[in-house]
Amino acid sequence: MPTFKEITAADIKTSRSALNQLVDIIQNDISGSSTRKTYAVFVTGGIGPGVTSSLFQTVFDQDYTLQTANEVIDLTVGIFSGSATVASCSTGVDTAGKLLFPSQSIMMREKINIYRQYAQTLLGDADSQFSAPFSNASTTDKIDEAIFINVKRLFARDKIKPQTFAMQFHATGVVDATTSGEPDYSNLNKTSTSGSTIFTDAGLGTEFSFGGQVGDVATSTDSNNKVGNLFYDQGILVLDAKKVMSGSQHVSGVIDGLRAGTFRDANAGQVIIGSDAGNPNAKFIPDFFVSASIDDIVDHLASCRFSSGSLTAMTFQNVTNINSTLVFCRATADEFNYSANPTFTDSDGNIVVIDDPTSDRTFSYITSVGLYDANDNLLAVAKMSRPIEKNDEKDLTFRVRLDF
Repeated sequence: MPTFKEITAADIKTSRSALNQLVDIIQNDISGSSTRKTYAVFVTGGIGPGVTSSLFQTVFDQDYTLQTANEVIDLTVGIFSGSATVASCSTGVDTAGKLLFPSQSIMMREKINIYRQYAQTLLGDADSQFSAPFSNASTTDKIDEAIFINVKRLFARDKIKPQTFAMQFHATGVVDATTSGEPDYSNLNKTSTSGSTIFTDAGLGTEFSFGGQVGDVATSTDSNNKVGNLFYDQGILVLDAKKVMSGSQHVSGVIDGLRAGTFRDANAGQVIIGSDAGNPNAKFIPDFFVSASIDDIVDHLASCRFSSGSLTAMTFQNVTNINSTLVFCRATADEFNYSANPTFTDSDGNIVVIDDPTSDRTFSYITSVGLYDANDNLLAVAKMSRPIEKNDEKDLTFRVRLDF
């Protein structure tokens, strides 16, 4: 049976600390098909078998079919509704106010809506536009085509620690090649081998916005070359596709599209971008971002631009905030020397743990501390690693720490 003592406000202290954890995301996890999961949530009608795509893809730390796999990041892209890219390819607005686009463009409304969703969450207004640097209103720094990377809560924890983020990314795609003198329509699906660049927030300041603390991300060799924003509290990275990719580079390859029948390397439901069959001068931006589905764009970014191998593709430290309540349970010299357990005394009321009550001091062993509320409801129990002797020559204080 326990012995009770009231704890006063002077016996309770609160504190807050932070735990940092280093997170490394390797290239193979991002580029691998077994560690990157797609979601078939978008399906078109029309010519051929149509186009099926995800709105985002999730990267896991191992084969995502395993029960032990953990979600690490989400990858997706978006386009600002007021950008020149949208204005140049839109064919008008329907009676419901929806933008209209030709069949050569895929998922434009979805890409716009994704951009608006992030703007609402991070900027507080769906019609707002991201910029790099974040606080710069210059037109040249506005982000029209954005790459969004969401770090999952398991790895971002309470926030990403500022000044610790770094990402390796290939700004240049594979240069067009030829096979036996004929064009090779596949630089879109080949892993980049040049233009490797490190993007980091190291040495850059932060500020507070609607989405919490935010900092700029720049190339490691030139801190003035801002390429995006990192929202630390949300664990979201927003990159300007024009700045992190050589957007004006020629793109060629097979992508999903509304077309029946086969043509060269393209089957029904596919088209060739950057070929003499349609758009020989196609660029990664805006042509690829307009004509390709979100899955095609994310597949290219993940499998080609992050490269493949066991090297680190992205690294940062996270922050776990630990709120602690310290309860000091004090036992003075004349307290807790007797046990309330009925076996502590015999039927005559004599203390059984001592031989001579006139010369021996009574004692007890403390094994646990229980914390009760005002209604005597047990809230928490702290166990000792070993029983601790308590007698009238000892003044003990037990510190109970509650972390949450």
